[in-house]
Amino acid sequence: MVGLSHYLILGAVMFCLSVAGIFLNRKNVIILLMSIELMLLAVNTNFVAFSHYLGDTAGQIFVFFILTVAAAEAAIGLAILVVVFRNRSTINVEDLDAMKG
Repeated sequence: MVGLSHYLILGAVMFCLSVAGIFLNRKNVIILLMSIELMLLAVNTNFVAFSHYLGDTAGQIFVFFILTVAAAEAAIGLAILVVVFRNRSTINVEDLDAMKG
């Protein structure tokens, strides 16, 4: 039987993978965005697990709002990346650093 600890361990592993993806790969913006999305999904997994364990729907409602914000963030982030790629022909973070004011 799958218990609460299994979900929490899965969420912790996903969160650690996303943190490692952010710190180890600082060159590709798309991988950074995917790591942030994985981090949000890890947190959502924990919210749903605790919500089910406690018998309360507040965690599941909170996950719905987090997924809404994550979808908007992904759409806006990818749109910005497309525009930057058209202008600069690269999405390398080090090359984008030259765009500072």
